[in-house]
Amino acid sequence: MKKLLLMSLCSVFTLSIISSCSTPTSQEGEAGMDTTAMSQKVTISPAPASVDFPDAILKMTAPTEGTKLPSGDSVEFMYDVTNFELAVPSEDADQKQIAKSAKGQHIHLILNNDPYEAVYTPTYKMSLDDGHYVALSFLSRSYHESVKTPDAYVVSQFTVGDSDEEDVDLSAPMLFYSRPKGTYTGDDAKRLLFDFYPVNTEISSGGNQVKVTVNSDTTFMVDEWKPLIMEGLPMGKNTVKIELVDSQGNLVDSPFNSEEREFTLEAGSNPPS
Repeated sequence: MKKLLLMSLCSVFTLSIISSCSTPTSQEGEAGMDTTAMSQKVTISPAPASVDFPDAILKMTAPTEGTKLPSGDSVEFMYDVTNFELAVPSEDADQKQIAKSAKGQHIHLILNNDPYEAVYTPTYKMSLDDGHYVALSFLSRSYHESVKTPDAYVVSQFTVGDSDEEDVDLSAPMLFYSRPKGTYTGDDAKRLLFDFYPVNTEISSGGNQVKVTVNSDTTFMVDEWKPLIMEGLPMGKNTVKIELVDSQGNLVDSPFNSEEREFTLEAGSNPPS
């Protein structure tokens, strides 16, 4: 049976023992959902406070909104970054004990909710198949934690080649997946950053929330937009699925929602940093 854990980030919690400001644990919820705790080995907790960038600003100058680009050419993404330095380590990176980029701070570029590209320079080129694209770009610390301020992201759309796809309503609520991603080795496999990016919606206990399913058998609800740390996941393939749901638990009608991502944990030595 799936296990549902109702989570409040007002206090430290784990998947086995939850400490919450308002939600009782280990009992039947109003919808008859099983809130029995999962394996003692896996824990979830709020990530420690991070270096802040309250005045950081990100703008994308190309491709401009609604651009139609020819097939076959590389797409050039161009950014203006203010009060945030790319390609330098975040000052608290060595304190985090989680995977980090040796190249430093960067931009997460997410196209159509696919795995992000890490961008370390204001100009970045990539080849894309024909089609319609929604691009979310946001500033990221060197350990891949997003900067969660109103001016630290930009979302736009463009088309490459011939496409019959219609434009997306960019004012609608959307939920984008960020981390975990890829392969984690050695000590990096012990503590994993879990992070997502909501657009045009707030995350709250009385409103929209993020439903998170780990390895298809354990589900918990996130009612605050903050990064989390996952520990104790098994070696090998793992999956995390995120869904934006309303206060009744219904999937929000959204251009981007319900994204599942596979990642791998491996024993052994840490990759070079």
